[in-house]
Amino acid sequence: MPKDYTNTSFKDFENIAGQDVFTTAVEFQEYLDYLKRNGHLNYRIESLSPVGPEMNLMLPGDSGPNRSVCLVSNDYLGFSQHPKIKEAVIKGTEMFGTGSGASPAIGGHFIYHQQLEKKIAEFYRRKDAILYTTGYTANSATLQCLLHKEDIAILDMAVHASIYEGVSKTNVKTFLHNNLEMLEQVLRMAKDKYRTKMVIIDGVYSQDGDLAPLDRIAELTHRYGAYLVVDDAHGIGVVGENGRGVIEHYNAFDQVDIITGTFSKALGNIGGYVIAKPELINYLKFQSKQHLFSTTATPAVLGIIRAIELIDEEPQWRAKLWQNISYLKNGLTGLGLDVGTTASAVVPVKVGDIPRTLEAGRRLLRAGVYTNPIMYPAVSKKDARIRMNVMATHTTEHLDKVLSAFADIRDLLFIPGAR
Repeated sequence: MPKDYTNTSFKDFENIAGQDVFTTAVEFQEYLDYLKRNGHLNYRIESLSPVGPEMNLMLPGDSGPNRSVCLVSNDYLGFSQHPKIKEAVIKGTEMFGTGSGASPAIGGHFIYHQQLEKKIAEFYRRKDAILYTTGYTANSATLQCLLHKEDIAILDMAVHASIYEGVSKTNVKTFLHNNLEMLEQVLRMAKDKYRTKMVIIDGVYSQDGDLAPLDRIAELTHRYGAYLVVDDAHGIGVVGENGRGVIEHYNAFDQVDIITGTFSKALGNIGGYVIAKPELINYLKFQSKQHLFSTTATPAVLGIIRAIELIDEEPQWRAKLWQNISYLKNGLTGLGLDVGTTASAVVPVKVGDIPRTLEAGRRLLRAGVYTNPIMYPAVSKKDARIRMNVMATHTTEHLDKVLSAFADIRDLLFIPGAR
């Protein structure tokens, strides 16, 4: 008899007791086949067009492309398609070629890397930064380098997976999401027990889109002799009067010890960065293995430099993004749907259980609305949701199509909170 995969998630296949990895892979394939048969495999869908507010998708079983409103991209400002940024990438490639050819310490550190380090550091009113090939690595590699068995990482339980990977070699304590009372309890316990103590949080949380109460977390962290690390991947370019993220929102430029982030979201490129005091950055440049032994980024990063400049030069993109965020949120709440406490370009619609979330994703996709069904372990088993990322380049017509699709499926799925 076929296995019942109704409430199964990817997490269930991470480490099956008594089963080797090849046997697990076979069972996992059965699960993927189950999702595909039911039209619930809304992952790794082939895109035929550039990133944008609409995309041409090859959906399973279709003979041709499906034109869909895209709500899965982190390209919040539309900068991956900005002509001035494309021009900078083209010029960089014409001048330096398509690759850097070496790791940074042995010949792969070019003038464009130096310029980008300086540009992103100055963006946050600092002096120095280190580049990584991805934002994920910026977190994982930095924390693996800095924290050891004598130290402790204190995490908001909702931080990104890259942070959990980065603290795998040290002691770890978590506190409930944005729960300051619990954070203080952990800090009090750790105060005299560990060598280096780091509180690590996101600025904007990737699943709920809400903000960390950075001012109060910074005060607590430093009161107990710990350092504060903030990953503001989803905040840069979006949050703050001038797009400096949650750190600007709270005017906490001098209160964060280590800033991490990515160029792959609002800046429309690829790569990650860490910003801290020059001595710590220099330590990472020669001690962080993934940085030291990885070939550096291509000359296309010259586009990132131009994107950082355009955050200040063309604030209309951020203004339009926030108009779109408000329009979509108001429309969804007007339908009686639960968007949680989002205060960013990440807008979830909370459904609850896995089966209805997957079915919602299927129906939305067939209605020409491309979204992400999110389930355990990204969120708790009872908190599955449809997650959407709003872009500055969405039109009112795009967003009306999204709202119409949600109106059509609202009663069919009996989404909690729907009227």
